[in-house]
Amino acid sequence: MSLRHSMLAVLVMLIWGANFVVIDKGLDDVPPFLFLALRFVFVALPLVFFVPRPQADWRAVVAVGAFMSLGQFSLLYLSLNLGMPAGIASLVLQAQVILTIVIATVVLRERPTRRQVVGAVIGTAGLVTVVAAHGASAPLMPMIVMLGAALAWAIGNVISRHAGIASGFSLVVWSALVVPLPALAMSLLVDGGDEVGRALTHLSVSAIASTAFTVICSSLLGYGIWNSLLARYPAGAVMPFVLLVPVVGIITAWLVQGEVPSVLEVLGGTVMLAGVATATIRGRVAPTPVVPPLPSEPDVRALPTR
Repeated sequence: MSLRHSMLAVLVMLIWGANFVVIDKGLDDVPPFLFLALRFVFVALPLVFFVPRPQADWRAVVAVGAFMSLGQFSLLYLSLNLGMPAGIASLVLQAQVILTIVIATVVLRERPTRRQVVGAVIGTAGLVTVVAAHGASAPLMPMIVMLGAALAWAIGNVISRHAGIASGFSLVVWSALVVPLPALAMSLLVDGGDEVGRALTHLSVSAIASTAFTVICSSLLGYGIWNSLLARYPAGAVMPFVLLVPVVGIITAWLVQGEVPSVLEVLGGTVMLAGVATATIRGRVAPTPVVPPLPSEPDVRALPTR
């Protein structure tokens, strides 16, 4: 990759890594499901009126939006709202890589490579260590919900791969239409109409800024750059950059929120990332362009975000 494109890839990782802290800050004033609805309203509108529909079966687009966007982010926002540390969240969410390999093996009958099997075993050991270390000093429910977010992302990955959906800006925009109404309905059910009305009429500066960051920087700018890089370069040249996401997430949470992970959490996270790197980073590949398979997150072999 050229220096310019490498710097752009690093910029995207900085955005996605910081995104966890930004979301966590916005949740101070807005209920999680309502905050999610606001984000995806502005991801879809007004671009949906100008961006062509993706070249894919509409049922596949809905399914991908339901799992990758609605399922993943509703559980991510809920977990953060329940007290999941933003830095650890950026790490645990990467369990989607391991889960994607397992689900694809069972559902799609894909035969994982030896490298993927070894990476999945190492990554699982690291994940178990992180869960155990975190559970020793904090409630487990936010961790369980975050693992549910990783599972939803992994299911979306498999649906996308099975349907042969090519990622692109249009799919990001159109799949976002799946999220707002169900998210708003969940907020009304969980929080009540009075709380939803109060939040909408008393949006703080931090909530507005957080929404703007997640829409403009994380969703539109981030995925726009990412998709263009994946279309220009082999996946093996681009994928290693996503290993920076949890690193940036943990450092950002430490600097901004004072979150300091325990030694065992750092050790488990390091082992987990080593496993993910083993499963996702290929050897030397031919320089043929590839089309990324995910509409709202990195390639299924990559690490995710937010």
